[in-house]
Parts: sequence; C-alpha cells; structure tokens
Amino acid sequence: MSRLVKKSPSLCVDLPLDNTDVCNKLRLLRQLMTSCYGPTGKLKLVHNNIGGHVVTTSTSSVLLAAISSSQPLVNLIKTSVLNHVSRFSDCGLFAACLCLDLIEQAKQSGLRGNVCIGLNRHFLAVCVSYLQREDCCCKVKLDFCSSHNLIALARSVISSKPACLLTEQETLHISKLAVQAFLLTLPCDKPGTVSLGQTVTICVEGHSVLNSAVFPGLLVDVTGVLCVNKSDNLSSHRMLLFSASLAGDIPELGEGIIEVSSGVDTDARILDQLLDLGKQAVEDDVKLFVCQKVIHPVLQHYLRSRGVIVIERLGITLMEPLILLTGAHPVATLHTSLQPKAYGKVRDLSIRQFGSKTLLHLLPHGESAICTMILCHRNETMLSELKLVCQKTEHVLRLTLREPYALFGGGCTETHLAAYVRHKCTDGVTESAAVLGCSESEYLLGMDRFCSSLESVAKSLEHNGGNSLIDLTHAHNWTVHADVMNRCVEG
Repeated sequence: MSRLVKKSPSLCVDLPLDNTDVCNKLRLLRQLMTSCYGPTGKLKLVHNNIGGHVVTTSTSSVLLAAISSSQPLVNLIKTSVLNHVSRFSDCGLFAACLCLDLIEQAKQSGLRGNVCIGLNRHFLAVCVSYLQREDCCCKVKLDFCSSHNLIALARSVISSKPACLLTEQETLHISKLAVQAFLLTLPCDKPGTVSLGQTVTICVEGHSVLNSAVFPGLLVDVTGVLCVNKSDNLSSHRMLLFSASLAGDIPELGEGIIEVSSGVDTDARILDQLLDLGKQAVEDDVKLFVCQKVIHPVLQHYLRSRGVIVIERLGITLMEPLILLTGAHPVATLHTSLQPKAYGKVRDLSIRQFGSKTLLHLLPHGESAICTMILCHRNETMLSELKLVCQKTEHVLRLTLREPYALFGGGCTETHLAAYVRHKCTDGVTESAAVLGCSESEYLLGMDRFCSSLESVAKSLEHNGGNSLIDLTHAHNWTVHADVMNRCVEG
C-alpha cells in the first residue's frame, strides 16, 4: 500500500542555536517567563489559536502546560522545567529564567558548546557546594519550635503568585492555614518508619478568602444527599467501604459466579445479592456505607430506611485518605461475605455547611494525620490558582523536614551566589582551566556569563520600570522604584 501522506523530514537537527527562528522562540519564551517572575509579575491569558478555554495564570506549571511549540528544543526546556516543578513544587519560573538566560549568554559569548557546558556545570557545582555548607551566608535555619518561621516561609510562596489576588490580610490568613494543615499531617509519637498524612482540599466559589478554614479529619461533599440531620452528632460507629460498583450492572460485577436458574430474571438475582450485602451491613451495625462508584437506588433506599448514612460516587481521590482515616479495607467485589477486617471506624460524624456545599465531617477513631482544607475565593480563576499555590506551599513545607533551611528572597540569593562564584573562582584560574580543558580567557569569560545570568534573574523581579542595585559589601539586591529620584535635587 502506498503512503497516503508524504513522510515529513526528520526534526533532528545539528546546532539548533544557529537557527534564527529557534533563537527568536527561545527569546520569546524567556520574556514570557521573566514577565511572570516574582510577587509583582504580570498575569498571562493563554488560549490556543482557534479559541477555547482561556487560562489566566502566572504559575509556571500551568503556563508551560498550556503552551505548545513545534520546536523540539523549546519542548525539551519546557519538559525539563515541568519535571523540576513536579519534584520540588517550587522555583519553576526561576529554573526557566536561569536556563534560558544561560543559553542566551552562551550564544552571545561565542564559546564552544562543549566548553560552555563544562564551565556552567563547574560553576553550578561551586554554587551547590556553597549552599550545602553550614556557614553559607544566604540561607537561614528554620526553627520548628516557632510557627512564625513556617508562616513566613509559607507566605513567601503564596505572595509570589499575583493571580491569587490576595490582600495582605488574606495572604496572612492563608499562610497560617497552610502551616496548620502541614502540622496536622505530621503523625505524633509514631514508632518506626513515619509516613506523612494528607491534606484534602475542597474549593468553595463565591465566598471571602477569610472564610477559608482547616479541619482535622475528612470532609466529604454530600450536597443534595439527605444523609443525616444537621443537628445530629453521631459517635464511634462502624463504616464500610466498597471500591467495586454496586449499581447492579453485569459488566461491573467483577470476578465471580452468579448462579441463575432458568426463567429467573438476572437483574432481580443481582439485586437480591446486593440486598444481602446490605442486610449483613445492617446486622453488623454499620452506620456509614460508602462506595467509590455507584450504588443501586433500591440498596440505597434499604440502607437509609434503616438509619445508615449512604455516600456514593466518592471517587478515587478520596479513597486513600478515607482508608487512612478509618482503617477500613475496601471491598472489591460483591461475590463474598463481609469480613470483620473490612470494617473501619469513625469517632464522630457531623454536618458542616460552606456556601452551597453540604459536607459530612468524619473524625478518626484514633490518631490520624488526615486533614481537610476548605478554600474560598471570589471566582473560579482565583480559586484554581489559590488551590495550586496551597498545594505547592504544603510540598515546600514538607521539604523543610529533610533540609530545614530557607534561602533569601528578593534576588539576594542570586546576587550573593554570583559574588561568591566571582570571588571563589578568581583564585586558581590556571589550574581550573587546565582541568576543564579550556584557556584562562575562556574560563573567565564563562564565569562572567554564568554570574551575569544569576544577576539577570534577580533583576527580573522588577517589572515596573525600577532599577536593581547590588550592594557591593554584602552582595544584596536592592530595588529602587521608578518614581524615586536618582539624581541630586539641589538645583
């Protein structure tokens, strides 16, 4: 059979930076990233060229996922930054800005590609080695005995996302909630290997950010489901969790045998088996009956008529938190009798109302590191950005458990590292150049370009026409706003 469409040429090309079109696209991507960088970064409205959903964001993970390019080099950089964000949940814009600036500096320097790569790796290793030292001057140790340091760290992450449109009061409120949720996921007095808990986030649109709250335990959306009176407070009851569908549909029954006599309705036989499960649950004093998927309406009616709270369509996302909270073992088939180990326990059940959402609040019978964060905001776009930044904040706080340090913000870390590299690498130029296989002039040029890239990232924090100044004594970065006089006013 002949080829219907002519085979396109290979996209594998040599020396892509010699291509003007590629360089222009990299420059455009750099401008896009730097304009979003920092607390005063500009928002971006992204949609494809034929319309569709418009994305409003300044967050690297959302922005890079929303844009596409036909250039393999651009896609390689985009994928690398997204991988960095998926691992560390922070500094995606920093990584993108530094990477793209290093590429541009390498192009302008005229250095050979292999020499430039070797030099950048060398200077990066110098930076990493310095940051890991105890006497590093651009990092501070976090004191977990005080919540103020944790709140300040959380606030630095949250305030860096202008698309959240938070006031100072709202930023502080969300920062405190993020720290509270983080602390609730830390297990107490647990011997052996410690596993961190989980924070479940529920979004409520159309309400003030100050209505946001954190609760220990798990809140499940039961809006539109009459499950329990709001005045009820039920304590210490068994619960049962199904991961299999209880809708009664034959394709979803799973493995097992259903014996049906000739002339007997198959659907009726399956329903009888479902009701048998329900009867056993009632006899075993189950108060909460939960299914990841759909529950047959007749089974729902039977259970509710006997005082059992029924929740269906829980979804895969809440399965793990519910298992950790209750200790239940999910039942994966209806072709078995219910075993004692399948049951879980909850200490309290109560109803909470947030806007139009009705939530069932489950508290654990024993200790559990599960909590729920209710996030409120004025519209969907702000709420989506706020949810994302809270998840990133939680991840950053968790990383401090391994390394309890925070770096200076405001561009000071970048300018300090640039000053350190210049000071450290100026000594022993001859030996270092020989080891790296380059000349002394190439070594010094590469060092200057690497440090210029770090300083360029620091300058990217200013978006309103101001000037970035570097303190030559301590290598701190200072921003002078455009409306500040920069000349003598004596006349």
